[in-house]
Amino acid sequence: MSVHDFTVTTADGGTESLGVHRGRHLLIVNVASKCGLTPQYEGLEALHREKKDAGLQIVGFPCNQFGGQEPGTDSEIQEFCSVNYDVTFPVYGKIDVNGDDAAPLYTYLREQAPGDFGPDNGFLFEHVSKSRPEAIGTDEVKWNFTKFLVDAEGTVVRRFEPTVTPEEIAKQLADLL
Repeated sequence: MSVHDFTVTTADGGTESLGVHRGRHLLIVNVASKCGLTPQYEGLEALHREKKDAGLQIVGFPCNQFGGQEPGTDSEIQEFCSVNYDVTFPVYGKIDVNGDDAAPLYTYLREQAPGDFGPDNGFLFEHVSKSRPEAIGTDEVKWNFTKFLVDAEGTVVRRFEPTVTPEEIAKQLADLL
């Protein structure tokens, strides 16, 4: 099994196989428009524009599971991304990333890269420790803007916790792309 085997819902309610991205590295990100980390959209878009010709495809999945920070409809989310950050990478339909209703893609991503979320995540670790203590020490996505790097064959390579910025990821991608 690989990431390319999953079908996801598009923002307009259709479906798309992630196999359309076969041959490209993916950076899969759960996004939100009303989060303190929302400005990462700017860095994600810059990374997308800088590395797309080298084989990187960024894809976003809006999620409202963390502090209700993605309350809009798929249409409103698309408009927000376009107007505020000129996002050109695909932002798919809103999903859950944890729990009984988690999208199968995210169940797979979490199993393949459970993460290493600890005190070195600073303010976010303190926040999650207070607001979602049950998530600490599990494979759950801890907050918005968790990023999963997938290679061109669809294998999950690694997970970046939300405090890792797109700019920091760009430096690590140099050898991969």
